[in-house]
Amino acid sequence: ALAAGPAGMLQPRDTPSRERRELGGLWSFRADLSPGRDAGFAQRWYRRPLRQSGPVIDMPVPASFNDITQDRSLENYIGWVWYEKEVLLPPRWLQGDPAPRVVLRFGSAHYYSIVWVNGVQVVEHEGGHLPFEADISSVVQGSPGTLCRITVALNNTLTPHTLPPGSIHYMADKSRYPKNYFVQDTMFDFFNYAGIHRPVVLYTTPAAYIDDITVTTTSSDSVAVVQYQVSVVGSTADSLSLSLRDQEGKVVATGDGPVGELRVLNPNLWWPYLMHENPGYLYSLEVKMQAQVAGALLEDVYTLPVGIRTVHVTSTQFLINGRPFYFHGVNKHEDADIRGKGLDWPLIVKDFNLLRWLGANSFRTSHYPYAEEIMDLCDAYGIVVIDESPGVGIKLPESFGNKSLQHHLAVMEELVRRDKNRPSVVMWSVANEPASELPLAAHYFKTVIAHTKALDPSRPVTFVTNANYALDHGAPYVDVICVNSYFSWYHDPGHLEVIPVQLTAQFENWYKTYQKPIIQSEYGADSVPGLHSDPPMMFSEEYQQALLREYHSVFDKKRKKYVIGELIWNFADFMTNQGTTRVLGNKKGIFTRQRQPKAAAFVLRDRYWRIANESSCVPPVITSHSLFL
Repeated sequence: ALAAGPAGMLQPRDTPSRERRELGGLWSFRADLSPGRDAGFAQRWYRRPLRQSGPVIDMPVPASFNDITQDRSLENYIGWVWYEKEVLLPPRWLQGDPAPRVVLRFGSAHYYSIVWVNGVQVVEHEGGHLPFEADISSVVQGSPGTLCRITVALNNTLTPHTLPPGSIHYMADKSRYPKNYFVQDTMFDFFNYAGIHRPVVLYTTPAAYIDDITVTTTSSDSVAVVQYQVSVVGSTADSLSLSLRDQEGKVVATGDGPVGELRVLNPNLWWPYLMHENPGYLYSLEVKMQAQVAGALLEDVYTLPVGIRTVHVTSTQFLINGRPFYFHGVNKHEDADIRGKGLDWPLIVKDFNLLRWLGANSFRTSHYPYAEEIMDLCDAYGIVVIDESPGVGIKLPESFGNKSLQHHLAVMEELVRRDKNRPSVVMWSVANEPASELPLAAHYFKTVIAHTKALDPSRPVTFVTNANYALDHGAPYVDVICVNSYFSWYHDPGHLEVIPVQLTAQFENWYKTYQKPIIQSEYGADSVPGLHSDPPMMFSEEYQQALLREYHSVFDKKRKKYVIGELIWNFADFMTNQGTTRVLGNKKGIFTRQRQPKAAAFVLRDRYWRIANESSCVPPVITSHSLFL
């Protein structure tokens, strides 16, 4: 079974014993513009309402703060910003014997967060893409009245030891730069949006509660086994009962106690989109706890979606439920106009509709863990996920030292703890394009990958490389080789004719060296929508189409052997730092940033549906003209 970890991070849900309340909407906001960015701490802005510290503006949550205003200094701001929200708590949350537990949870905030409630510090968290929470019961139950003032100080500064890494450069030349001038340098190609990016929720549990649930599944033709482990906090005298229900609500298996297994006869397996007429089948596991605490009988209920599926890797194949799976998918970003990386439901649903229109069965969470709300839909729709940590741009030698390594291990613990029960997650990716040709990378990746496998023995682990096959010190430790290459774009730009030679050599060299299955985890070209050229020239829609077709002809030869997937870079255009090669961001999307198709989207759509129909067990159901209701 998976390691349960120090404390659970179950997604907040409304149940008969739990209430949740989202704190989205407008928060008060103030950037600390003092030269040292430290006035907020020196003046203790958290001690009283933020508006009393100086001018505040309205800021939507969830959203990045960068693109919301007309203030250029906020667009590229680096340092501490302050958020505040005042909320009234229901009196029932503060009463009872024992009173319920009240928890404040952030889906994510980028990058470093300190949180106070009514002036009392309740939690500190490093990392911009994973949830963190604090039990605030004692603070709110000890405060007069039911007003709860939540203050967040948030810092987006990246250093060589953060994940992702970065560095601050001070420009001391007074003849060229203003006083105290500094810039944030990063070694990744997307904009370092900052803010409270995902929902903030208050939720309750009983004083004794279900803290964590871990599920793994195995199956044969006619029977599946769901192994479970449940941890309870706040009581030593408790009983647990579990029931597994199918989609019609019928109980198909029951169990009791903290550890055990549920046997399911003739199970509905969790299948990827386009591999089955009913993809993404989810059971629901209802866990009930009863406990005696201080003479009172407490009951907690939590329901976890469960998909029954297996994953296995051979030297040439990736098997889901024993059948070969070919990744025909995309790389994405959490990125859109105005909201930056902020969670936005219309955008999420649009993206899933586009994925299914495209015939994509998978994506990688490039280059950081995505919102739980997105992962929920992957589970429900059967979209397969390579779940990637924020380990992008690990280039400097000092980013391979012990300080960086310790943080990377902690991030993998947080990621596995959050996503371990998701059937859509079939592989962990610990990094993207690190400097794995450095000798330091051998110990670093051996350690990170071994740690991840110890946390979760049930899934393969990889990282995504763009190093030379003969020089990569991390590749010996991965289960699947994931390679990024941009032939005729960053190398031999404009020369499409080199692709067959160079891509064939890439695959053959990697396979000969490692005998592991290979995914082309990135390839692509920028195209400015509406720019046309025939014969194709770089940045035209025709060049993007032509480059894809050259890659595809090589994929078609190699996927009969050991190439198990192709992920286009990128699903949609996205914002980057400004630079002489970036015209309002990266234009390698097959969709624009506004989610309209470029010519390449139709090339990919025809290809993905053709591949799906070749391997599908339900060809009559699947046509490229299927309507998604």
